[in-house]
Amino acid sequence: MLERLRGRPDLWVRFKAILALTEVEGGELRTADEVEELLVEEVRWPGSETVHQWAAQAKERTAGEFAVAQPRASVRKKSADLVVRLRRGHRR
Repeated sequence: MLERLRGRPDLWVRFKAILALTEVEGGELRTADEVEELLVEEVRWPGSETVHQWAAQAKERTAGEFAVAQPRASVRKKSADLVVRLRRGHRR
């Protein structure tokens, strides 16, 4: 687990910050409410970041699997003009 964590410097920094919050020695003495607020903030970020990374990986994997399953399919951007016309019920 430590090796995996070393490969993720962003998480390493967050876990160090969480550990620092648990240490009362030296430094600024905080109230329990302050520590709780800081701790929630430190824990929330990795959760959000992890979900974003998972979603990006899932999107790439799904796109790759679809490309293999449907090699003739193509991805195109929508034409904004066409979308507006279709919404209004107009045809070209």
